[in-house]
Amino acid sequence: MAAAPVLQVVIGLHVGSGLVAVMCGAGAMLTRKGSRRHRRAGRLHLAGLVTLGATAPALAAVDWPHRWHLAVLGAIALGCAAIGYTAVRVVRPPRLRAHIAGMGCAYIAMLTAFYVDNGPRLPLWNLLPPLALWLLPAAVGIPVLIRALRRLPVSEGRTRPTQV
Repeated sequence: MAAAPVLQVVIGLHVGSGLVAVMCGAGAMLTRKGSRRHRRAGRLHLAGLVTLGATAPALAAVDWPHRWHLAVLGAIALGCAAIGYTAVRVVRPPRLRAHIAGMGCAYIAMLTAFYVDNGPRLPLWNLLPPLALWLLPAAVGIPVLIRALRRLPVSEGRTRPTQV
């Protein structure tokens, strides 16, 4: 039975925004930080992620008992992205460590949701136990995130100590 036309539109929007979020997130990671390309890719990544987060609960509601966790992962991704966005757009001076950690964790949560939901239907991924689909994005992403954080100058993100 075909999905209702509205559901098909939501699915298309979700898939399209997921592709934008993944590609532009990778683009932001691979470009010089603070450059025009980095900011543009980051904005597109965030727009894609917000659209994913908005459509995820609607798609999870279709089979809530078996998909509620995807809405939770979407909320986690949006929360982490909000921290990352706020760290460089609102807080002065900008906190690059919080930005990188927030956006990196959002990317990991987004990929986790994708693999948990789609992994059982993907070649090779379908051979993995379900727990691996939950853990592999973090197992790969966290070391990359730690490396990125360690590459920042030591003084980044720290305030000058106050003298008493």
